[in-house]
Amino acid sequence: MSTAMNFGSKSFKPRAPDKGSFPLDHFGECKSFKETFMKCLRENSFDNSSCRMQSKDYLQCRMDHQLMAKEPLEKLGFKNQMDPPPHSQTHTESQSSS
Repeated sequence: MSTAMNFGSKSFKPRAPDKGSFPLDHFGECKSFKETFMKCLRENSFDNSSCRMQSKDYLQCRMDHQLMAKEPLEKLGFKNQMDPPPHSQTHTESQSSS
């Protein structure tokens, strides 16, 4: 009975979920990304390697909306799909003049 009396005095503060948690997207903030990813999976016989870009976009949306903990995409297995760092012009020019 004392639990019911104390329940109202505690305030709940939402926080980003721990790694591995995957809460529901109650407000549908990433629904379009999820639908695109699921459509890709269905069209490719659920071969997730064929839907890597859609998966990356979906996970990025979830991180952007605090539906999962922020992680570098490289750590989530997308290292080979990240934009390569731009090469500096001076480095290229110095090699060609040698």
